[in-house]
Amino acid sequence: MKKKILYSFIALFVIIQLFRPAKNLSDDQTYHISTRYQIPDTIRDILQVACYDCHSNKTRYPWYAEVQPSGWWLANHVKNGRSHLNFSEFTNRKLAYQNHKLEEIIELVEEKAMPLPSYTWLALHSDARLTDEQRKLLTDWASAQMDTLKAN
Repeated sequence: MKKKILYSFIALFVIIQLFRPAKNLSDDQTYHISTRYQIPDTIRDILQVACYDCHSNKTRYPWYAEVQPSGWWLANHVKNGRSHLNFSEFTNRKLAYQNHKLEEIIELVEEKAMPLPSYTWLALHSDARLTDEQRKLLTDWASAQMDTLKAN
C-alpha cells in the first residue's frame, strides 16, 4: 500500500512538470522608469538586484522555477508584483500614479516590507537584501524624483 502511494506521488510529480507557466521575459523597456527619471548607477544596481525580478518586464529566474509547483508559485508572485508596480511600464501611467508609486517605494523600503522577506530568506536571493545605507539611497532617490515631479 505504501509503495502504491509513493508511486502515485512520483507519477503526479512527473506529470505536473509538463504544465509550465509563461515566463516574464519580454524585456520591453519602452515606458521604463529610466526614460523619464534620472537613475544613478548606484540606484540602478539596487533596483536590478532587489526589485526588477518581480517589478519589471524581465525576470531572472532561479533554477527552482523549472520545478513545479514552485514555478507556479513564482509565476504568480511575479504577476502579483508587476500588478502593484512595474518599472518597465512606469512612464505609461499618469503622473499622479507615478508620484504615488514613488511614495509607496519610500514607505515600503523604509518599513523593510520590500524586498519581501520571502524573496531574500534561505539565501536564495541574499544579494537582494538591502543594507540600511542602500535603503537610505533608494528612499532619498525616490523622494528627489517626487520633488522633480512637483516642480514640473
